[in-house]
Amino acid sequence: MKYQTVNTKTDYLKSLVAVLPNQPGIYQFFDDAGTIIYIGKAKDLKKRVSTYFAREHDHRKTALLVRNIADIRHMVVQTEQDALLLENNLIKKYQPRYNIQLKDDKSFPWICIKNEPFPRIFKTRELVKDGSKYFGPYTSIYTVRTLLELFKAEYKLRTCNYNLTPDNISNRKFKACLEYHIGNCTAPCEGLISEEKYNEGIADISNILKGNVSGVIKHLKDKMAEVSEALDFEEADRIKVKYDSLQRFQSRSTIVSPTITDVDVFSIDEDEKFAYINYLKVIKGAIIQTFTLEIKKVLNESTEELLLSGIVEIRQKIFSNAKEILVPIKMDYSLENVVFRIPQKGDKKQLLELSQRNAKYFRMEKEKQIVLKNPKIKEDLLLATIKKDLQLAENPVHIECFDNSNLQGTEPVAACVVFKNGKPAPKEYRHFNIKTVEGPNDFASMEEVVFRRYSRLLEEEKSLPQLIVIDGGKGQLSSAVSALEKLGLRGKIAIIGVAKKLEEIYFPSDSVPIYISKSSQSLRVIQHLRDEAHRFGITFHRDKRSKKFLISELTSIQGVGEQTTQKLLKNFKSVKSIKEQSMEELSKSIGQAKASIVFAYFNK
Repeated sequence: MKYQTVNTKTDYLKSLVAVLPNQPGIYQFFDDAGTIIYIGKAKDLKKRVSTYFAREHDHRKTALLVRNIADIRHMVVQTEQDALLLENNLIKKYQPRYNIQLKDDKSFPWICIKNEPFPRIFKTRELVKDGSKYFGPYTSIYTVRTLLELFKAEYKLRTCNYNLTPDNISNRKFKACLEYHIGNCTAPCEGLISEEKYNEGIADISNILKGNVSGVIKHLKDKMAEVSEALDFEEADRIKVKYDSLQRFQSRSTIVSPTITDVDVFSIDEDEKFAYINYLKVIKGAIIQTFTLEIKKVLNESTEELLLSGIVEIRQKIFSNAKEILVPIKMDYSLENVVFRIPQKGDKKQLLELSQRNAKYFRMEKEKQIVLKNPKIKEDLLLATIKKDLQLAENPVHIECFDNSNLQGTEPVAACVVFKNGKPAPKEYRHFNIKTVEGPNDFASMEEVVFRRYSRLLEEEKSLPQLIVIDGGKGQLSSAVSALEKLGLRGKIAIIGVAKKLEEIYFPSDSVPIYISKSSQSLRVIQHLRDEAHRFGITFHRDKRSKKFLISELTSIQGVGEQTTQKLLKNFKSVKSIKEQSMEELSKSIGQAKASIVFAYFNK
């Protein structure tokens, strides 16, 4: 369907477009109230903006955007990269209605090296523009804690918020706290370590956070050799502890290839409403950071536009200056001193595939969270899965399962359990005493109960299930189908048989079963149905046999008939309870004459 763009100020807008330069820049669309409703970038401003007014638009929201444009402003920049960065910053500042929406990542932690004398290093979720250095964002709080514990243990950094200016230190304004006395701090507040020496540790930490762990390790190794030659073995031992700790930290990093130096890897996965941009930072052959950005779509943005927005946002946020970026698709835009590559083989290809898997898993995890938060969506997905796996014509909102039960051919009974929306509906469960079948005959018994169940539903004009599950193989299934045929329901209700191992699903008139994956939700529901039917049938059968045993024991008492037995069981429920009753209580139930007989029998 085409949406015709209608605007009363068309001539005015076209006059603005006519004077736009053929240069890179950004453009802003305003509505009648003077509010920015869209910000875009362009290699060629005139060519790009003209496309909004030169044709009809397939996408409804794009047509609405154009219809609401009342004014256009633009800004020319030097390069494509300037346009990208300016667009990104203005979108974050004004958050126009028709631009993509970057998900707020305040929930992710950063590591901050504070801009102050004798800098502190700590975890934060807020970025303050005060000259401090921020590293992140980290998707794993465990990684942040591990790094901070490493820095605290090996570099003895201060944690206090004292203003450690040279004047304050020389005037002895502060005193060393408990952290110094227990060996966790070098007490710069009392001048016990020089600022130069303290900042050597800060430089090491900064390099580690940038991913240059091997450079710091080499520096420590050289330093260790230097102080050893000067016979300062105590200092050499302290350096060795840091050296060993960093070696262990580096060994836990994901090494991809020693030949890959400084590379950024970006990939994208998307659904109808969102795009997910995954980022891997690779330094000296090791993945030192990973992050996934979530973008909400607004207009009919292309995959390239979404990926490009994600690249600019993430590189700005993590201060990346990698000269090579691996991507899955061709990028028309260029960044200064940066090369986009689509790897075709080797380690770089594997890196890109890893990033793509991360983006995909992130999307799938989001979808799972949505399902868990919305039971209705969860139910719909479950029913759709069963429909697909069992090749049904409609979602099985109402399922019924039948099971026969008998003990060595005695007291044959059957059970019918009902599931609604994939869950048990116990109030609708039904028991059946087998009435027309003599002896142990599962096939005939199944035909009887299925016929009785659905003839009753038809008679009472109640809703029928979309799926019937028969606990048994081809024989029981054929008997159930015969019952449906007699009622004129064959082909109107889907019916399957489930073999004993729960691995074979039989369909009418098909001798070859299908096999459903053991991890499938469909099989779990079928298993639950079968277990419920079996449990419900066995319980009924046991109760029936138990009641029969009680009745036979009571009627064996000379002078006590079936009517008296029924009264006793109704009032006292069990033989044990009857035995415990007094003569007076028994008399109230069955009269004094009968009570005397029963009381005498149990109190010989």
